[in-house]
Amino acid sequence: MKHAAGALLSSIRLDRTLRRSVSVQLYMALRDMILSGALRAGERLPATRTLAKEVGVSRATVIDAIDRLVAEGMLVSRIGAGTYVSETLEDQSVTAPSQGAVSAGREPRLSYVISHAQGAYAQRAWLPHKPRAFVTALPALDAFPMAHWARLSARHLRGGRGDVMGYGQPKGLAALRRAIATHLSALKGIRCDPEQVFITSGAQHAFSLIGRLLLNPGDRVWMENPGASGARNALLSEGAELVPVDVDAQGMVVSDGLAKAPHFRLAFVTPSHQQPLGHVMSLPRRLELLQAAEQAQALIIEDDYDGEFYFGNAPRPALHSIDANGRVLYVGTFSKSLFPSLRLGFVLVPERMVAAFDGMFNTWASGPSTATQAIVAEFMDEGHFATHIRLMRQLYKARYEALMEAAHGLPESLRLQETTSGFHTPAFLDARVDEAEVVAQAMQQGVTLAPLRRYCLTPIPQSGLVFGFGCATPEDIARGMGILGGLPGLR
Repeated sequence: MKHAAGALLSSIRLDRTLRRSVSVQLYMALRDMILSGALRAGERLPATRTLAKEVGVSRATVIDAIDRLVAEGMLVSRIGAGTYVSETLEDQSVTAPSQGAVSAGREPRLSYVISHAQGAYAQRAWLPHKPRAFVTALPALDAFPMAHWARLSARHLRGGRGDVMGYGQPKGLAALRRAIATHLSALKGIRCDPEQVFITSGAQHAFSLIGRLLLNPGDRVWMENPGASGARNALLSEGAELVPVDVDAQGMVVSDGLAKAPHFRLAFVTPSHQQPLGHVMSLPRRLELLQAAEQAQALIIEDDYDGEFYFGNAPRPALHSIDANGRVLYVGTFSKSLFPSLRLGFVLVPERMVAAFDGMFNTWASGPSTATQAIVAEFMDEGHFATHIRLMRQLYKARYEALMEAAHGLPESLRLQETTSGFHTPAFLDARVDEAEVVAQAMQQGVTLAPLRRYCLTPIPQSGLVFGFGCATPEDIARGMGILGGLPGLR
């Protein structure tokens, strides 16, 4: 045992400059030696006094580390006989991989749905979501009323512990559901009962829950092409067979969907501000889509992710507001109207589907933090939300105008398109220009652009870029446009 004890003692290194305590370092060192086989099952450890002396720590520190390993079952302490490595580890093929090591075992087996969906996922590099030109899907964080938010947060967190720390209502806080129903009625002309509103952890969570409740593997789903890649991936994960449907200036081309898949189960649309082309779906096209859904006994997901921010005199009514047959599930999110890290969204379901959604939320679906829901509810009830929306409309209109003004200096190979709402707009490229090359050159200069192909389920003839202007100041926009004007890829 002297040789084994000497080998053990000489291998332990403790660093007192680390924030991690010496006791924890010693515990982890002994644990790694046991798992790696340096200390074999049944092997005896040195006495605590000996180990403390050789390692250079107090005996209390050694006892604390050994007691933790005894509690975990890795060591066994025998009164009068010493401490031994547990015999139960003898037949266990346990190894502690070194830092950065890669397991040589087989890849874990994935579910049938996920393994078959992976090839169709929107393969996209994650874009840096920092406020700068021309990041998409990020609101003006610099204009958020943080003082009001902090006051409401502090007030709520001083409330009763049951309200702050409990599980909350399965379908979402009643106060927030009432506030959302009131907001939808005032802004979108949607008449609904709060019982039809279900709170989710963002819009993609809502899409996944809808797919899980309504889709069988292989069911056909109409998707705008180009369209929202997040929704596409969420529905693919639930086993959908996605059908790319063309988009024109009036929105989704329903005739194209009927030609490709007349017996569809779901249709996904962004009628208020098409993602990413920015079109507003015309009333005839909306009525055509509702009629197609009724004939196919299908349902429609209406994604209104930035519908509050319009530049005209009044917003177009929601598709849901003209749905007379209960075909539309309306999905909204606070990621654009407030800020993304809330991870807060909702789905408004037809009356006839309330019981089914109640069953799902009561049994296994769970939503976001109750505290977050309560703060947002108070933010809305006190009028801060409506005030913030009005101010953001003016701000985004000013930033959009700055974008269009700065676009006059761009090469003719890049044609920025007009929009009437939201905080992104596309620009089309000449056929000779390489999307990927322009995006890479812009990124090297600190400008973020999204290629149009990111949003395509199948290739489309037109190449282009998507410009976000919500989070960029007019100065950032002017600087970014100046950089783009000098890119060799656009010449």
